[in-house]
Amino acid sequence: MGNVNRRLKKLLQIILEKKGEDVKVLDVRKVTWIADYFIILTGTTPIHTRSLAEAILEKIKEKPSSTEGFDGGSWILLDYRDIMVHIFLPQTRDFYRLEKLWGDAEEVKLNLIVF
Repeated sequence: MGNVNRRLKKLLQIILEKKGEDVKVLDVRKVTWIADYFIILTGTTPIHTRSLAEAILEKIKEKPSSTEGFDGGSWILLDYRDIMVHIFLPQTRDFYRLEKLWGDAEEVKLNLIVF
């Protein structure tokens, strides 16, 4: 298992422990050069989205190349170069519809990564 797959598994374990909702992993390697995977998930409140992001930042040794959206908490982005984590509030996720925007990407089954 490569570095990217280990980090992907660790990120998903943290997200599931912190009760991230409607978690999706998109393999975007064939449709863009900006990352290998997108993790898209929903938090219930701004406090929940920030606590999800903070848990990831605490438990992943490598620091992201950039972070965005902590102030408002409606869309927090953690960019680990090869994996981008998008943490949304429900209404923000519905508005931007990243899964539709990146519809050509293959969705990865969580049970193939985590368990």
